[in-house]
Amino acid sequence: GPALKGVNLTVEAGEVVALVGQNGCGKSTLVNLLPRLYDPQGGEIRIDGIPVHEANLKDLRAQIGIVTQETILFDDSIYENILYGMPTATRTEVEEAARRAYVMPIVETVPHGFETRVGEKGKELSGGQRQRIAMARAILRDPSILILDEANAQLDQQAEKGLIDALQRLKGLLTVVIISHRPSMLAVADLQYELSGGRLHRIVETNRFMPQPRTGTQA
Repeated sequence: GPALKGVNLTVEAGEVVALVGQNGCGKSTLVNLLPRLYDPQGGEIRIDGIPVHEANLKDLRAQIGIVTQETILFDDSIYENILYGMPTATRTEVEEAARRAYVMPIVETVPHGFETRVGEKGKELSGGQRQRIAMARAILRDPSILILDEANAQLDQQAEKGLIDALQRLKGLLTVVIISHRPSMLAVADLQYELSGGRLHRIVETNRFMPQPRTGTQA
């Protein structure tokens, strides 16, 4: 049967939306409809009101940055690995993408800064460091939509915290779709949806129940 049935989802510009659900329920299929890795058999996908099948494929894909759990880094410098996202970018643009993806704390601690080599498949770096470099690479393309598909699946707590800090800084700057199982990642989202049986169900955001920070001073 179809992976998705009667799915209806509107995401506002600048929103962070999380998709949850069991493995194989169609989450990746759903987000892969955006860059037209698949086309739906019925219904329509629109970005800014324009059906994606009417858009120029190259322009459409230029608007979308995707970071998956399988980060592919090359045995080259941190700088070159970010630049790969948009080879025509200036140094200033690469540094800005690195700042927005929270890569600067990595650059400041490694021996040769941006010129530090990451090793084969990025083996000199931790999983979280690789993810943030992949995120900088995606951001460098200046996408309007960022998709994080299980991007934190293999991260330890410290690395995940770096990824979450990076996400918090991006809020409102671009539209983000997160696929994850981890509560810490989901807490960043404005809205959560669960996909099951090919259908989408809105989850009332848990953020409302978080304790509010206290204001004022305490004796």
